[in-house]
Amino acid sequence: MKEAEVRRLLAANLLCVFSVILSAVVPASFWDGFTVFGTHLAWLCICSVCVSTLNIILHLVLKPNLSPKRSSFAHKISRFLKCCIYFFMSCILFHAIIVLYGAPLIESVTETFLFAVLLSTFTTLQCLCMLGPNIQAWIRVFSKNGAMSIWESNLQITTMCSILGAWFGAFPIPLDWDRPWQVWPISCSLGATFGYMAGLIIAPLWIHWNRKQLTYKSR
Repeated sequence: MKEAEVRRLLAANLLCVFSVILSAVVPASFWDGFTVFGTHLAWLCICSVCVSTLNIILHLVLKPNLSPKRSSFAHKISRFLKCCIYFFMSCILFHAIIVLYGAPLIESVTETFLFAVLLSTFTTLQCLCMLGPNIQAWIRVFSKNGAMSIWESNLQITTMCSILGAWFGAFPIPLDWDRPWQVWPISCSLGATFGYMAGLIIAPLWIHWNRKQLTYKSR
């Protein structure tokens, strides 16, 4: 495992962390009254767009899963359209799962869907950038010892941390603290965001510390 590759991974992850921070800081400089709590739905949209854009740019620049095979323009268009469909399906699936876990079915539909979009951005979008619309590759990566590169290990860690963060973020909602951040889905979306950022920092450090034990084999 090359140390330079781990450094590239760390640099890319830190850029993603900064994009999340900037999504909360920059709009407040020209949008009066903008806060993560007060205008939470707007922040969800801005954060999702910023993280999505940066992930796509980093994928195009770094090309961590560059294939030696050249694909036609028609194949690239087809792949792009499939990715868009998969992302939308992921948003619908996350929305349904969140409702099954207790979110309001009729009320707060917009809030729930935007939270689902944020979760899809932190999880599904990364899979689409790294693996494309290949469900078999997704199953392989998220199976035990299925990662074949440090980028896929990073994908495992950040995805799990995002989902766990969203889950832990739901704990304060039923408590009778009457805090503004307990309004749905603020605590869950902040939990997912902090989980995502924690995963981005933990992943390259974990890979660096365990690099001697990690042996990636082509399948």
